[in-house]
Amino acid sequence: MEKLTRVELTNLSKVLYPEMHITKAQVIEYYIRIAPRMLSFLANRPVVLTRFPDGVGKEGFYEKDMPFGAPSWVRRFRTYSEAAQREISYVVCDDLDTLIWLANLAALELHVTLSRVDRIEKPDLVLFDVDPRQPASMNDVVDVVWLLNEKLQALGLKSYVKTSGKKGLHVVVPIASDYSFGQTREFVHQIAKYLSSESSIVVSEFSKVKEPGTVYVDYTQNSYGRTMISPYSLRATTQATVSMPLSWADVKKGLKPEQFTLFNAVKFSDNPWEGLFESKQKLEV
Repeated sequence: MEKLTRVELTNLSKVLYPEMHITKAQVIEYYIRIAPRMLSFLANRPVVLTRFPDGVGKEGFYEKDMPFGAPSWVRRFRTYSEAAQREISYVVCDDLDTLIWLANLAALELHVTLSRVDRIEKPDLVLFDVDPRQPASMNDVVDVVWLLNEKLQALGLKSYVKTSGKKGLHVVVPIASDYSFGQTREFVHQIAKYLSSESSIVVSEFSKVKEPGTVYVDYTQNSYGRTMISPYSLRATTQATVSMPLSWADVKKGLKPEQFTLFNAVKFSDNPWEGLFESKQKLEV
C-alpha cells in the first residue's frame, strides 16, 4: 500500500470499527477501491471531516479547518465564514493521495458542500434530506421519496437517490449554478410543504421534526456552508455503513440501507449516478 501513495501511513492495525473488527488499513483500502467512483463527487468541493482517531466506539469530532500538519500538496480553499466570524481553510479532495491522506487521519465521514469552490455561493445541487422518526420506518421513507420523485418529474426534473448511510434517504437534483441558496432552500421548502399536504406522515417544518411516526423532509440543508454526506462515504456506525447511490428501481419496500457497507459497496458494478453532473437543470423559482 505504501508504494501507491506519497502519504506516510500510520497505525494501520488500529481498529476503527470495533464491532466489525475493521482496521484503519481496511478503511484506507476501501477508499482506494471506491476512489474511481467517489472522487468525481468530492472534486472541487470543500470537504468537512468527521474524524474518529480512536474508532467509532469513542467520541469523534467534526472538522472544517484543514487539519494541522497537512502536506503542502493538499489543495486548500479559503473563505470567510460569517457564522464563525473568521476565515476557514477547507480541504478540497481532488485526487487519490488526498483521499488516502484523509483516511489515514481516520476521517471516516466525508461531507461535501452543495456548491463548488469556483462558484461557492451558487449551488449546483439541491438536496432533499428525508428522515423517519420512529415508529415511522424505511418503508414510509420509500413512499415519501416516490411521492417526491413524481412531483419532481412533473416539474421536468431528473433526480438521483442514495442512502444517507444511517436511517434516511437523500434525493439530489443537479442544477445549473444560476440560483442562490435562498432560492434553492425555498424551492425545497415549497416541495416539502406540498408533500405534507399529500401525505399525513410528512412534516416540512423543523418545529415538528420530533413528532413520532413522521417523515421529515429537511430543506434547511440547502444553505450556504451546509453539507451532505458524500456518495460512497463511510458512516460512523457500528456496521461501517456507506452512503450508497441507488437506482430508482432499487427504492422499494424492504430496502435496508444497512446492507451497504465497507465490505460490499465496491462490489456493485452499476453506477446509478453516472452522468449526474452533465445535467444542468433549471428550477421554477
